[in-house]
Amino acid sequence: MKKVVYVKRGVPDSIEIMNVETPNCGPEKVRVKVHRAGMNFADLMMRQGLYGNAPHFPFTPGFETSGVILEVGSRVENLQVGDRVIAMTGNGGFAEEVIVSPERIVKIPDSMSFDVAASIPVTYGTAYHMLVYLGNLSQNESVLIHHAAGGVGTAAAQICASVGVSVMVGTASSGKRDFVESLGMSFVDREKGDFVKVCKDLTDGFGVHHAIDPVGGKNVEKSYRSLRNGGKLHVFGASSAVKGERRSLFSAIKMWINTPKFNPIKMMSSNKSIFGVHMGTLKDERILKNHLKELSIMYNSGGIDPIIDSVWDFREIADAQKHMHNRKNKGKILLDFVPQ
Repeated sequence: MKKVVYVKRGVPDSIEIMNVETPNCGPEKVRVKVHRAGMNFADLMMRQGLYGNAPHFPFTPGFETSGVILEVGSRVENLQVGDRVIAMTGNGGFAEEVIVSPERIVKIPDSMSFDVAASIPVTYGTAYHMLVYLGNLSQNESVLIHHAAGGVGTAAAQICASVGVSVMVGTASSGKRDFVESLGMSFVDREKGDFVKVCKDLTDGFGVHHAIDPVGGKNVEKSYRSLRNGGKLHVFGASSAVKGERRSLFSAIKMWINTPKFNPIKMMSSNKSIFGVHMGTLKDERILKNHLKELSIMYNSGGIDPIIDSVWDFREIADAQKHMHNRKNKGKILLDFVPQ
């Protein structure tokens, strides 16, 4: 079988496609034929050596896949060959076949496409975990969404709309204004706009109830200032550390230096909360599985509908990552492991 391999830290063109032996299933595992795999910004950061929880090189990335079960271990119950599933791989998902623990598999209905299934775990799972599970998002609240045109951003906007949020502010590059506004968000140019002011202006000076920030650096402090008394800030990335296809230590160091330090004693007077969110390191897999079940219900009821930017033959992963590096995607980027 074939799989994607990060052989060393480098640019997208350093990625290799390797032929390897078909993996052994084992009695307590499940072997899945991958149809689609979701690509995330974390995959780019890992390739550059800027992701703290990445495996040692060489390794195969890929947090999430959808496909069909090919083999079930003798000790596995409630799953069978032919089941259509989401497989939450953690890493290693960019391969034609993957071996996964049954605890990390969720069956999907025939009505759900493999494209949709592979678009849900990381992006919608992260947005749901932040806003609904941790944030207790409710009707008529207000939310600030950074990278509003990306995978998590579009997922968050749809979840907010389904709950009945009254104000959504979305930051993105200038060329994505129409797209962001089509999702019900008030657009703010991420390079030129003042999202703190917009958040205050749209909430009668109070600020928003929730802010989700995948940018890091000084953006975190501004997101915090956008909150009202009792507001909640969710930090789930550090995209400002990446300024192009090649690793920039200057950008990474600048991001770390500019990320603010918060004093919980001083925070008491504002009743604000800060959550650090990384679904890949979440130890309780039951939480994520429950999120996926709730999201499946939302999908079936029409509350969410994943926006897929593009689907790439997995052999073209370098070009797919360049597409993401250049901030061209609107929604989710997928890799196709059963190309025609």
